[in-house]
Amino acid sequence: MGVPGLTRVYGLRRRRNPLRRRSDVVEAWTRLVLAVTLFVGAPLAGLLSARWAYDEGRATVTAQRAERHRVHAVAVAAAGTGAAPPALAGRQYLYRVRVLWTEPGAGTHTATAHVPAGTRRGDTIDLWLDRRGRIVAPPPGAAAVRQHTVAVGICATGVTAGLVLVTRTALRRTVVQRRLGEWERAWARTEPEWTGRRP
Repeated sequence: MGVPGLTRVYGLRRRRNPLRRRSDVVEAWTRLVLAVTLFVGAPLAGLLSARWAYDEGRATVTAQRAERHRVHAVAVAAAGTGAAPPALAGRQYLYRVRVLWTEPGAGTHTATAHVPAGTRRGDTIDLWLDRRGRIVAPPPGAAAVRQHTVAVGICATGVTAGLVLVTRTALRRTVVQRRLGEWERAWARTEPEWTGRRP
């Protein structure tokens, strides 16, 4: 016994039909496999890829937090007072200004850092430094990891679904071409009997 809905849609009934060819059965089973892959495999691929991306993102955050540390620096000048033009980062402009900070046992340091517009002289700015003391980007936050996870999951689902649809189209063309060839050969055998024409 089969699933009534699936056997009706995909033509997998076991009743004998003299007009049903082997290619019809193969096509029906192929359509069923592709449908299961599309509706089950694609979401599963998306979930597995998203899980992998989440684990990788968390590992990256952990590694970056281990090799970077945060310091509180003070702006030596107000944002926008220098000659350097601002840089657009996301939805806000960042200005390069001199900053000053002190680390225990390492003394006072100065560097040029990007600060948001509206920063005034004396304002405190959080900076992230690597092991060599260079200013680096902060480790990704939980929101960035979630966004990356969702994006990877959606892309994996879309790519899998696209591959299934391309495969279906290619197989459909092959089946149609083979079926047309079968019809031509069958007509070549049958047409003389119907028309009385000698081959």
